[in-house]
Amino acid sequence: MPKKILVVDDEPDVVTYLTTLLEDAGYSTVSASNGEEGLEKVRGESPDLVTLDISMPEKSGVRLYTEIKNDDALKSIPVIVVTGIQGEIEKFLSTRRQVPPPDDFVAKPIDREALVEKVKKLIG
Repeated sequence: MPKKILVVDDEPDVVTYLTTLLEDAGYSTVSASNGEEGLEKVRGESPDLVTLDISMPEKSGVRLYTEIKNDDALKSIPVIVVTGIQGEIEKFLSTRRQVPPPDDFVAKPIDREALVEKVKKLIG
């Protein structure tokens, strides 16, 4: 059974790119287009890992990340933050003192090989 990855991003092209890349690497994927849907999917799908965009409508990636890490049933799921906003990573880290930092980061445009290596390092 392949490991399952939840891709949370409000840009349909990014979701398609990431799901195709991860499926080609042997993972199964589910996706969500905003933080609210992402929270439903992380609870209902029990993914092995989450890739998470920071800037999204409905519920931001920051809020979703905080909810995941503050939930005892979800906090052990690795999260890779995917963002295209320079400086967003540092801002994210400096404002999240109550939760641990994400397991890794990937900048947009996404380096295919780097992302797959980070996923393999975290979940095999």
